[in-house]
Amino acid sequence: MQGKGFIKFFLVAFAVVSLIQFAFMIPTWGVERKADNYAASKCSDGSPVCQRAQRAVYLDSISSETVFSIPLLKKYTYQELKGSQLGFGLDLKGGMSVLLQVDLRDFIRAIAGSTSDKSVEDALARASQIQQNTQSDYITLFAQAWKETAGGKTMSSVFKRNESLKNEINASTSDAQVVTLLRREADLTVGRTYEMLKQRIDKLGVVGPTVSLDKGRDLILVELPGVENTQRALGFLQSAAKLEFWNVYRITDGALGSSFAAANDRLKKMESGETTTTMTIDSSKVDSLGNMIMDTTQVAGKPDTAGVDLNANSGPLFDIFTPNNGSRGYAIMGQAQKNKRDDVLKLLDKPGIREMFPADVKFFWSRKPAKDEKGNPTNDIYELYAIKKEPGKNSAPLEGDHVTDASASPNPSTGELAISLRMDAEGARIWGQMTQKAANDGNREIAIVLDDEVVSAPSVQNPILSGSSEITGSFTLEEANDISTILEVGKLPAGTNVVQMALVGPSLGKENINTSMIALFIGFLLVLMFMVFYYGSAGVFSIIVLFLNVIFLLGTVSSIGTVLTLPGIAGIVLTIGMAVDANVIIFERVREELREGKSLMVAIREGYRHSYSAIIDGNLTTLLTAFVLAIFGLGPIKGFAVILIWGIIFTFFTAVLVSRLLIEWWVGKGNDISFWTAPTKNVLANLNIDWMGKRKMFYVFSIGITVLGIISFFTRGFDLGVDFKGGYSYNVVFDKPTEAEAIREALTAPFGKSPIVKAIDTENTYNILTDYRVSDEGEKVQEEVMEKLHEGLGILASSTKLEDFKSPDGTGTHIISFSKVGPTVADDLRKSAWKAVFFGLLVIFLYILLRFNKWQYSLGAVIATAHDALIVVSLFSLLHGILPFPMEVDQAFIAAILTIIGYSVNDTVIVYDRIREYFGKYPDKAKNEIINMAINSTMSRTLITALTTLFTVLVLWIFGSGSIKGFAFALVIGVAVGTYSSVFIASPVMADLSKGDIRITGRPVGGGKEDKKSFTKSKAKA
Repeated sequence: MQGKGFIKFFLVAFAVVSLIQFAFMIPTWGVERKADNYAASKCSDGSPVCQRAQRAVYLDSISSETVFSIPLLKKYTYQELKGSQLGFGLDLKGGMSVLLQVDLRDFIRAIAGSTSDKSVEDALARASQIQQNTQSDYITLFAQAWKETAGGKTMSSVFKRNESLKNEINASTSDAQVVTLLRREADLTVGRTYEMLKQRIDKLGVVGPTVSLDKGRDLILVELPGVENTQRALGFLQSAAKLEFWNVYRITDGALGSSFAAANDRLKKMESGETTTTMTIDSSKVDSLGNMIMDTTQVAGKPDTAGVDLNANSGPLFDIFTPNNGSRGYAIMGQAQKNKRDDVLKLLDKPGIREMFPADVKFFWSRKPAKDEKGNPTNDIYELYAIKKEPGKNSAPLEGDHVTDASASPNPSTGELAISLRMDAEGARIWGQMTQKAANDGNREIAIVLDDEVVSAPSVQNPILSGSSEITGSFTLEEANDISTILEVGKLPAGTNVVQMALVGPSLGKENINTSMIALFIGFLLVLMFMVFYYGSAGVFSIIVLFLNVIFLLGTVSSIGTVLTLPGIAGIVLTIGMAVDANVIIFERVREELREGKSLMVAIREGYRHSYSAIIDGNLTTLLTAFVLAIFGLGPIKGFAVILIWGIIFTFFTAVLVSRLLIEWWVGKGNDISFWTAPTKNVLANLNIDWMGKRKMFYVFSIGITVLGIISFFTRGFDLGVDFKGGYSYNVVFDKPTEAEAIREALTAPFGKSPIVKAIDTENTYNILTDYRVSDEGEKVQEEVMEKLHEGLGILASSTKLEDFKSPDGTGTHIISFSKVGPTVADDLRKSAWKAVFFGLLVIFLYILLRFNKWQYSLGAVIATAHDALIVVSLFSLLHGILPFPMEVDQAFIAAILTIIGYSVNDTVIVYDRIREYFGKYPDKAKNEIINMAINSTMSRTLITALTTLFTVLVLWIFGSGSIKGFAFALVIGVAVGTYSSVFIASPVMADLSKGDIRITGRPVGGGKEDKKSFTKSKAKA
C-alpha cells in the first residue's frame, strides 16, 4: 500500500484535533456542575423554571472569567470553551430561533430626504407586494416597482436631494446608477444592523448564540439556545432603540380638547351618509401654518369644552376611546383598550377627521398600561398622547443619537427604577433649550418616546442644563436593564421584521436528545453485531474504523462551530450506514477473490483495488447532493448537509485507507483474518437470475405506484408543513384527553376559520397550524395570535392562565413549541426546494456522464433516482393522516429526498461499475447477459449495504421523536426503493435506451494495470 506515511500523518492529526475538542468539555462540565449547585441553593422549592433561571444567572456572571489555561499558550473563558465545543441546536436543547428581514423602506425614505413623495411611496408599496413571491433583495424589487409605478419619472430627480449623495447623483444620473448607489448604501445599513444586533445579543447573556447574515436577501438568522423569555428576546432583537424627546400638546391648548368630541360627532354623521359637515376652529388659536397655538392661560383650568359633551359614550370614536376630561392631567388625550389602539388611530387619520386637528400633531400611545386611581396598573388600558412637531420638520427636536451612556438604577428620592442618560455636548445644548422652554411655559411636559411609544411624559419643573437626565416608567429591573443596554448600543440603522420564528421548550429538547441518542446507540450496536456475525474477524476492523469515523466527525464539526440538530443526528446515522457500506463493498470483493483461490494477502489487495471505483463513485454522488443541500438549505438542514459532507470525507478516509492500513499491518505480522463465518460463507455467491427478462413486470409495478401517487397529488394533496405553507404552528400538550375536532371547533371563532389540527405521537399532544394574521408585521401580532389561541382553548382548558399557557415548561395545558413562517419565507423555501431537487439530479446526470461517457447511463441513473423520489413523495401523499405520525412535506423532507437521490445513485453506480468491468472482461458476451451477470455478482453487496443502512434508519424511525419520524420514514422507504431501482429500473432502462452497443469508453477510477489493459481491449473491440 502506497502513501502509508501520509495516511498515518492525517490519522494522528485528526486524532489530536478530536481529543483536544473533547478535552475542552472537562472544564466546562466543572463550571456547569457549580452552576447546578448554585441554582439548587437558590431555589429551595426545587422549581425547574427557577433552577434554569438561576443557572443562567451564574453562567452569565462567570462567562468572561478564565476557567482553563494551557501554560504559556492560551487562556480560555467559559464562553470561549463553550463556543469551541459541539453545540446542540434548539430542537435538542430548547430555545429560540428568529429569522429577521431588515426593513429597508425607512432607509429608502431617508435617502430620498424623508419626503412624502408619492412616486417613492407607490414604489415602496409595490416592492413590498412583490416581495411576497420572490427571493430578490429589496433594492432590486424597489427598482422594478419604480419602473412600474413612477410613470417615466427618473430616480435622480428624487434621490439627488440627499446631501451625502449630491456629489454622486445629478440630473443626468441613470436609474441603473442610482440603484447601484442605493444597493451600496443598503449593504452598509444592513451590515451595521447586523453588527449592532450581535452587540445586543452579546449583552443578552445567552451562552452559544448564533447570528448569521444572508447578504443576498437582507436576512439575519439568530439562534438563542436555552432562551425561555421570548418576549424579552424579541424586544432585544426588534427594538429599533429610536429614542426621541418631543414637546407635547395639552388638552387645554386651543380647541384640541373639543376636537375629539367633534370628530366623534362627524364620524357618526359620516356613517349615516352625511359628508358636508364642517367644523370651525377659532382662527385666533391657529398660526399662519395651521398649527395650534398653545394656550398657557388655561394650565390650571379645564379643557375648552363649551357646548361639547365629553362624556358621550356613543359613536364610532367614543365607543372605543374615552377622552380625558382633565382628571388624568393635561398631557393625556384619552384612553383605549389594548386591542383598540390601532382602530382609534385609523379613525383619527380618516380624511375629513385628520383636518380637525392641528397639522403639526402626531399621536402616540403609552408604552405601558395606565394606572387606576389607586396607582395600580390596569391590564389593558393605554393612554394617548399628542406630540407637537417642529415647524417644517418631521423628526424630534432631540434624538437618542446624542446619548453617550445609559444605565439603570433606583431614583434616590422615590426608589423607583430609572434609566439614567448622559448626552454629548450638542445633545446637552438642545436638551437645555427644551427643558428651559418647558419650565418657563407653565411647567409643561416633555414626552420621552422609545420606538414610537411614550415611556413617560414628565412635567419640567426646572431646566436641565448638564446633559444628564433620567427616564422613569414603572420599570421592572429586567426591563430597565434591557432598555439601558439597547440605548447604550445604539439605534438600529434599519428596522427588522420577524419572517420566521421557532421556540422549543427545554423539556421537549431533552426528550429529543434522549430518544435520538437511544436510536443512535441501538443502530450502532446492531450494525456492529451484524458485521461481526457476517464477516467474522474482518468485521472487528470495520468496528474500529467506524468508531474512528464518528470520533473524527464529531471532533471536526465541533472545531468549525457546527450546531448539532435532529437532522444532524440523522446525518450521523446515515454516515454510519455509508461507512459500513464502504466496508461491505470491500469485504464482498475480498470474498470473491478468495473464492477464486487467491491467497489471503493477494485477495485483500485485489479486493481493495477493485473496490475503489465503486466507493469513489458512490460517495462522490452523495457528496454532490450534500453540497446542493448545503447551498439551498437553511438552518438545521444546512447543518445536516455539513454533517453529511464531513461524514462522507471521513468515511472514505477511515473505511478505505485506515482500514486497509490496519488489516495489512495485522496480516503482515503473521496473524490470520477471516472475511466470513460458517453460516455466511456462500450466501448469495452463485446467483443466476435473468433480471432483464423480468424487467417489464417491474416497469408495470413502478408505473402503477407512480400513477397512483400522481392521482393522490391532485386529490389528497400533501400535508404541507409550516415551512412551505406559512403560518403559525403550535405544539400544545393538554392536561386532559381531548379530540382534534373539538380543538378545531374551539378555535374557529377566534381565528375566523378552522385551523389545521393534527395529533402527534406524544400522548395528548396536538399540532395546531393557522395562517391568522401571518402576513401582518409588528411584534404585537404574534402576541395577539397567542392570545387568540389561549382564548379559543379556554373552553378545553379553562384553568390555564395565559402566562402558564405560553411557557414551554409550564403546567397544565401549555405550548411546548411553536414556529412562525411568513409567506415570503414560505415561498422562498418552496422555490429553493425545487431548485435543490433539480440541481441534485442535474449534477448526478453530469457526473455519471463524465464517469461512464454514455448518456444512456446518465439518463438511466436519473430516471431511477427520480423514480425513487416520486415513490417516496407518492407514499407521503397517499398515507398522510393514515399512519400515526406526522408526514409533513417540509425542509427536512426535502433533505430526505436529496439524501435518497444520493444513496440511490450510490447503489446504481455499484452495478454500473461491475457492468463496465465485465464489458472489459467478457467482450464477446451479449448486452443483457453482461447486465444479468453484473446484477447477480453484486447482489450480495447491494442487499447487505441496504440492510446495514436500514438498521440505522429503521431504529431512528422507531425510537426517534415525533419531529423526526417523518424524516426517518422517508429515508427508510428511500433506502428500500433505492435498492429496488438499482436492480429493476436503472440498468434495464439504460439497456432499453441503447439500441446498439453500450460498452463504456470511460476509464475506471482506482484500477490498476489489469483494469487499464482490459479497458483498452474492450474499447478497441467496441
